[in-house]
Amino acid sequence: MQAAMAGFALGFSLILAIGAQNAFVLRQGLRGEYVLPLVMTCAVSDAILIAAGVAGFGIIVEQMPTAVEVARWGGALFLLTYGAMSLRAAMKGGEALEEEGRKASSLWAAVSTCLVLTWANPHVYLDTVVLLGGISSQYSPAWGFGVGAVVSSFVFFFSLGFGARLLRPLFVSPRAWQVLDVVVGLTMWAIAAKLISG
Repeated sequence: MQAAMAGFALGFSLILAIGAQNAFVLRQGLRGEYVLPLVMTCAVSDAILIAAGVAGFGIIVEQMPTAVEVARWGGALFLLTYGAMSLRAAMKGGEALEEEGRKASSLWAAVSTCLVLTWANPHVYLDTVVLLGGISSQYSPAWGFGVGAVVSSFVFFFSLGFGARLLRPLFVSPRAWQVLDVVVGLTMWAIAAKLISG
């Protein structure tokens, strides 16, 4: 139980910071679009990566600099593009949350975007596979630490995705959507800049 609690606390603290994946889930949660498939995609992806780290794959990742470089530049390009799209939407304006929650994109498009934001970000590997995997070896049993970290991911993403509805009254206003799009766009660009700078 002590290992699981430590894994939960560290996993939650790592995932809490606003990032590209979190911003996307928040936006979809506000719109009420495909929330369950998206939070499951994020949480299951984290679970796979954390399990790989606990199983010792962090050492392999550290020894594959070429793969990490490809993910770094590919992720940066995607984030720059997605950020530009968000800023363009903010300048265009006119979007507001409709009570009936119209579907602006397909399920496949939403899940694909979520998968790219998750798997094309090298920091995800560093946080889950390398960092959590490495720290798990200090606990007995290591899998207990891993289970705690996985549970924290499920708790966080389900809270973010489904908890976003509490903010829905605010996002009836087009101005609130413009502010959100600016924040999302700048967040994406900031993360891309961090990836490019190494």
